[in-house]
Amino acid sequence: MADETLRKAAADAVKAGEDVTRRVRDITLEALKGRRFDREGIRDVVRTVTEGMASAAPASGGSVRQAMGQAFRGMDEALQRSVQAGEEALKQLVSTGRGINDNEVKQALAGLRKIEQDFVETVSQVASSANERARPELKALVERATHAGTETGRQVAHLMAEFTFTGMEIAGQFSVRFAQMASGVLAGMADALEKKKP
Repeated sequence: MADETLRKAAADAVKAGEDVTRRVRDITLEALKGRRFDREGIRDVVRTVTEGMASAAPASGGSVRQAMGQAFRGMDEALQRSVQAGEEALKQLVSTGRGINDNEVKQALAGLRKIEQDFVETVSQVASSANERARPELKALVERATHAGTETGRQVAHLMAEFTFTGMEIAGQFSVRFAQMASGVLAGMADALEKKKP
């Protein structure tokens, strides 16, 4: 999904004013599915969706705070599912035990661990340049997420607690294979959500 299309879809979801969380979650998942599963790709999606949310704030009427909060929750749910997809991909690679070394696994985990931080930092960056109506709402969401955490962060903590690695063998292209596998798992999740829609 191109950035402009994604930005407009996020703005339309906020303007719709109903079922904002689900709409933004689905839009975000769809966009993540079409990009490489890495920090840069994830930050780009979060930035673009947040810009779309912010642009819709003045036109959304009603409660801007409520609409922005729901949209933020939708992004958080999508990123939480991304972490789940990464966890699933990592488990599959580890269970086969082929061509993976400890360092590569630690690298993949470190990337997953940074998703929440990147999410909150990216929303904060967009907030700095957002319009007057959206800026305070985005900053409040960032502050709340910084203090209370996000569902994405809780998913990452669960993942870190689950993984212990011993006796892994040396290998090559782990990060590329991991990114491809996680993208595939995420695509499957997004497709399953699409089929559940009325």
